[in-house]
Amino acid sequence: MNWEQASKSFEDYLRIERGLSKNAIDSYKLDILKLSRLLETEGSASNPISVPHERVLAAVYEAAKTINARSQSRFISGLKSFFNYLIFEKYREDNPMDLVETPKIGRSLPPTLSTQEIDALVAAIDRSSLEGQRNVAILETLYGCGLRVSELIGLQLSNLFFEEGFIKVLGKGNKERFVPLNPHTEKYLKIYINQVRPLQNPHETASDTVFLNRRGKGLTRAMIFTIVKQLAAAINLQKNISPHSFRHSFATHLLENGADLRVIQQLLGHESITTTEIYMHLDRSHLAAVLETYFPRT
Repeated sequence: MNWEQASKSFEDYLRIERGLSKNAIDSYKLDILKLSRLLETEGSASNPISVPHERVLAAVYEAAKTINARSQSRFISGLKSFFNYLIFEKYREDNPMDLVETPKIGRSLPPTLSTQEIDALVAAIDRSSLEGQRNVAILETLYGCGLRVSELIGLQLSNLFFEEGFIKVLGKGNKERFVPLNPHTEKYLKIYINQVRPLQNPHETASDTVFLNRRGKGLTRAMIFTIVKQLAAAINLQKNISPHSFRHSFATHLLENGADLRVIQQLLGHESITTTEIYMHLDRSHLAAVLETYFPRT
């Protein structure tokens, strides 16, 4: 089944099963056409059944550069529906769009950092101060574990399991998940916790908090944002990055290196109706093996 045939089949479904208007159906058709043309330009058009998810994501991010957040949101939503239809009809087993979060109106999709850019940001840190050594661990943890900022600042010492090679993260909705520690991230976390953090005189209110400010209290989201922005300016990075860029890059690099989309979703703490049952059968040892195999820091 080629793109044109799949689009026609989806069009019939939208018209007959969902009763959508011609204008609504035309919008979906334009989304599919745009994606197929982008893939054709890259020489990886293939067909909607066999096209690899990393090729689809690359094309979507390329398209996002030229349209505003509102158009991005509609484009992403349309493609999610299209691939869900292919799954429903048993043409595909996965939805390449599941990893793409619909941007909030007024905001763009976060830029992806290359491993070279991440290395440059880390190298720009002044390690002569306690805060500098802490910042190395912060960046390595944001990227190496794919954490949200709220998860990073909420990280607890009691939730670091170095012997087992995992950290326990409290995500959205107070949902816990275990994330494997790659050796690179573990190295800098241990240096900070064992050699730096004790010198920061932890306040009694932050006795179990991993990352501390110079007063021994927990960091805020704004502090992490400032750290990232200052480092980006220091290396004259021509990308408008935020702490979330490291999480986004974590997922993108795993995808680019062939990691399974469903495993990445669990590592990130994303939920998906179509893959929840699969997640339940993925054990921690498998997650660790995937991270060790596909993550560039290991």
